[in-house]
Amino acid sequence: MLSLAWQTVKARTSGFIGAFVAILCGTALVAACGILMESGLRGGVPTQRYAAADVVVTGDRTVRPPGGDVMAFEHASEQPTVPAALAAKIAAVPGARAVPEQTFPAVVVGQDGQPLASKSSYGHNWDSAVLAPFTLKDGAAPKPGEVVLDSALAAESGVGVGGEVRIMTRSVPETYRVAGVAEAAGRARQASVFFSETEAAALFGRSGRLSAIGVLGADARQVEEVLAHDHVTVSSGADRSAAEFDDVSRTKSILAILAGSFGGYAVLVAIFVVASTLALTVEQRRREFALLRAVGATPRQVRKLIGVETTVVSVIAGVIGSLLGIGVSLGLRAAFARIGVVPDDFALSISPIPLVAALLIGVGAARLAAWSASRRPSSINPVEALGEAAVQKRDVGRVRLAIGWVLTAIGLGATLVPLFLGGQIGAAIAVSAALVLIIGLALTGPRVIGAAVRVIAPVLARSFGVSGYLASANVLKNSRRLAAAVTPLMLAIGFAVVNFYSQTTLTAAVHQQTERSITADHVVTGVAGVPAEVVRQIRGGTATSLVRTQVITASKTGDSVEVQSRPANGLDATASGMVDLGVVSGSLDDLRAGTVALGDAHASWEDKKIGDTVEFWFADGQQAKLKVVATYEHDLAFGDYVLSAADARAHTTAGMDSAVLVKGADVTALNDLTSRYPGLRVTGRVAAQDRSTERTQFLLNLVAVGVILGYVAISVSNTLVMSTAARRREFALLRLVGTGRRQIVRMMRTEALLTVGLAAALGSLVAAVPLAVLALGLTGTPLPAGSVLVYLGTLAGAALLGLVSIAVSTRLSLRAKPIDTIGTRE
Repeated sequence: MLSLAWQTVKARTSGFIGAFVAILCGTALVAACGILMESGLRGGVPTQRYAAADVVVTGDRTVRPPGGDVMAFEHASEQPTVPAALAAKIAAVPGARAVPEQTFPAVVVGQDGQPLASKSSYGHNWDSAVLAPFTLKDGAAPKPGEVVLDSALAAESGVGVGGEVRIMTRSVPETYRVAGVAEAAGRARQASVFFSETEAAALFGRSGRLSAIGVLGADARQVEEVLAHDHVTVSSGADRSAAEFDDVSRTKSILAILAGSFGGYAVLVAIFVVASTLALTVEQRRREFALLRAVGATPRQVRKLIGVETTVVSVIAGVIGSLLGIGVSLGLRAAFARIGVVPDDFALSISPIPLVAALLIGVGAARLAAWSASRRPSSINPVEALGEAAVQKRDVGRVRLAIGWVLTAIGLGATLVPLFLGGQIGAAIAVSAALVLIIGLALTGPRVIGAAVRVIAPVLARSFGVSGYLASANVLKNSRRLAAAVTPLMLAIGFAVVNFYSQTTLTAAVHQQTERSITADHVVTGVAGVPAEVVRQIRGGTATSLVRTQVITASKTGDSVEVQSRPANGLDATASGMVDLGVVSGSLDDLRAGTVALGDAHASWEDKKIGDTVEFWFADGQQAKLKVVATYEHDLAFGDYVLSAADARAHTTAGMDSAVLVKGADVTALNDLTSRYPGLRVTGRVAAQDRSTERTQFLLNLVAVGVILGYVAISVSNTLVMSTAARRREFALLRLVGTGRRQIVRMMRTEALLTVGLAAALGSLVAAVPLAVLALGLTGTPLPAGSVLVYLGTLAGAALLGLVSIAVSTRLSLRAKPIDTIGTRE
């Protein structure tokens, strides 16, 4: 059977090109997602400040609620600290030396208040310099009131030993004497300022805690055994960079989550496209399979032949596609770096694991599609074989129709969910509902499109003369072929429109609610945050700290535990005069350390009332049990959780406010106050909105959707070319009976317009239903937010792709002489 399948593939290369392209591109996309996911676990940048350390111990950023499965976890967005007492436990390991490290913001500023370093700058205790190791190039170790600068920072600051520098930590800049200049091997990603042990502890501000512990002279296994019952992460090798660089740690978390979500869509779309392409390939060979049945081939032999042929093609395409996935992953990494999602120097981890997994997924999807596509040709009765092959079956199977209608009903039901669940979850469900609707319409396509063309065909026949008559006759008799052409175009339009407008609608809803909810007169903001002491120094009005943060929640659904990271904010009890949360019950005046306010919808979902205790995890992964003191409606602007500013600030790495909201204070006095803190400024209340995260999320979605749409576009062109090229003998017969070449071209142009028109109508409908419900739930109006030009551009792009693909393949099919073409096999 393998030999026969190989001979068939070689003899019908053109017939398998479409399936080959679909599997190759799908495998490349899945392999790229796999590489990104593995990089989220193993990738990174070379460690620098911990280069000499054998092991680094940090707080565990992975939150795993009890009772959850292996995949029920979430990564904390902030780096947790570790107890200082652990250093003594590690030092008990024979031969080990435990080096405590305290890290905090420390920026060398000039007289104008601008940072002098060209990169991020952090302060450390001098004892931790041995972990790089930093060695003194000049001068001596720092004493209180003194610092040691790394050599690059000293050069940028223009100072040497004995000079003075102004350094801003979490307060106004202080002047320090430069006691020494140190350097380490390699090019540093961060600037380092070293303080004496006592001064570093005071500036770190967390008694009995450390940022990390570097270990010399011991391996990871020994340290893990000693700290087996402590909630910490023990890193060695390449993993040390995630402990050293917070942006690397966040990147690894983002890549793992993004690749999982993006990869799920990619696998779903790839399976859908491969199945559609293979079904079309098998359908075009129905006369061949009918003949095999007529000469004695059994149904099992026909199915086996199709399966083996598919395996041969999918293995070759899968191997090449997996290797191409490396290039796709590098392109995605470059795109993510450009929009600020990953650092420029973040290196991907490329191993055979994701490549082999993508190959298996590609081959498995192809075999599943081949099994589905082979059921009809293998079940043809030998007596009816040739007759069955000559005329396309007019309807689809009952099982397929039933599944299609069920999926359509599920998709329509899912579109209603955003009325009850808002935010990012509602937007994600809207996208998923659109995909389910597309798949449902694809399965019922011949029935739905058949009904549509029965209405449209008479109009074509009356309006376009001979070409219109031929086109109407074709689409009436071959609705399945038309459905195969419409489906991928519908997928491209629906997927693009619903992804774009779901995000713009969510963003618009957040902005509208935030503008209504913040009633302060002024907002104090900073480049790297606002020191917590600023809010206490404002006179002549009221002020509250605003700390943007996240919380991690766990909820039990059936037998599984769902873990989610949710946006949250920290406010002072004085916030009631500067923000309007739409309080439903309780009061923000009771918001103190150890308490929390909940969004009303979330409180109802969790069945929490005033006075109840709610459990979750702070942004650094520390567990919280807080008392509910208020519930509110404006959860789009403030998230589902509003904490006290003190609690929110204590669980961030920087330990500063995101902004300070001010009401009633004199602007001149505010400007005088902020002038003492480099980087702070007084702005209008709209500045309280953090739009950078939204912009990054939007660009991230744009890149991810763009890649999938690129694959869909290739598949659309592939399908349209295949279905048109398979009609060479039909075109030849029309020309032999007197139809002119130009009439055939006009006929195909009419069919192309019908194809594009139906795809645009169905794709728009598929997107409009979930988007209208999402917009209604978020903004109270059924009209999605965003420029209409994107929608028009999507339609124009899909129309151009469809028209060009059909036109080019038609003209190529008409190049040969009709008498030569009519004699070729189907």
